[in-house]
Amino acid sequence: MQLLLVLLTVAGGMGLSIEAGLLGPLGAEVGHLWATLSIFGVGAALTFLLMLFFSPRNSPSFFTQPSWLLLGGVLGPGYVVILTIVTPYIGVALTMIGILAGQIFKSLIIDHFGLLGMPHRKADSKRMIALVLILVALALVSYN
Repeated sequence: MQLLLVLLTVAGGMGLSIEAGLLGPLGAEVGHLWATLSIFGVGAALTFLLMLFFSPRNSPSFFTQPSWLLLGGVLGPGYVVILTIVTPYIGVALTMIGILAGQIFKSLIIDHFGLLGMPHRKADSKRMIALVLILVALALVSYN
């Protein structure tokens, strides 16, 4: 089961690379913020349709959740604006490796300290080596 979830995650990452490749040219044509709005508008419409057919009807109210859980709604557009601006200049590969390096760095901190309600997962030597290898990849792709 874990392998299937990892493969699904890799497929999601592939989708992000395609999204970055699409956002750069779209942002150049219509503006970075309009491109970001279009991505979230289409995404919101699709999510709404999926909710109509697949969302459990008896789930807890969205409005009863702690407000800090909505921070992802602020972080998402920031991420997409960054993709839209930087991808045409540094390319999809370097953009994605940079995003990955930032994600892994912050993820190790979140896991190690059990932040945001996540279980503790110690930042052991294997995880630190993985971060260093991603930083090496970032450096290698930067200097081509």
